[in-house]
Amino acid sequence: MPSSASSSTTRVAAATVSGDPDARPTIVFLHGTRLTGASWATQVAALGDSFHCLAPDLPGHGREAATPFSVAVAARTVAELIEREAHDGRAIVVGLSLGGYVAMAVAAEWPDRVVGMAISGATAEPVGWRSIAFRGLATIFSTVPERFLDDVNRWFFGWRYPPAIADPILADGFSFAGGAVAVRSLVGERFKPRLAAYPGPTLLINGEFDLFFRPTERAFADVAADPRRALIRRATHLTNLDQSERFSRLIRAFAEQSTAGRGRS
Repeated sequence: MPSSASSSTTRVAAATVSGDPDARPTIVFLHGTRLTGASWATQVAALGDSFHCLAPDLPGHGREAATPFSVAVAARTVAELIEREAHDGRAIVVGLSLGGYVAMAVAAEWPDRVVGMAISGATAEPVGWRSIAFRGLATIFSTVPERFLDDVNRWFFGWRYPPAIADPILADGFSFAGGAVAVRSLVGERFKPRLAAYPGPTLLINGEFDLFFRPTERAFADVAADPRRALIRRATHLTNLDQSERFSRLIRAFAEQSTAGRGRS
């Protein structure tokens, strides 16, 4: 059976490609908790003309639900995916929320495999009083009946987003048990040192209404070697879904800048 990474990639990377597809730089998209790689469907469709897009399911989620999540395991899984499937064995890594934390871990441990890194909704350390929010979300995912959580999430995503965004997410379903483990595993971890260890370009994104992660964004930018910052207006925590076109344009511009002069077209 194919791995979740290859299955997820095949599922969402259906954009029309012009020119030589093997010349496209690779972008790896890492999803947020309880979701899957399908949450990146609109970005893959928008960017697949110029980029080779991979959108794997992280451990504990989707097709990788049976694999327990830890930051180390998730980071190693992504690094191995890049080595195995990314063109030239390198990629721009884009992560939302949980995926942003994993992206920082990958970039710190395997900087030679990361051409550039964009993270959204991940500029808060899950330590001290801020860890209460992470612990609370994990508790909700692990104690509230899954049927109720599923009904609420299906209603929300179906109501909030157009079919092009919602349908792939709803088709894949939600991973609440794995999400609980994943969020809980972040507690006590520090990610600014990981970001500081990465020498390449970084794009820090937050939604205008994401009042939990925005206040400490500057502290993350201050430790990054080559930071850029972007605020997406009229967006909450789910920036790539709330303002999908704006998010895709940001990633396209960042990826083009990050791969310029590297012998890629």
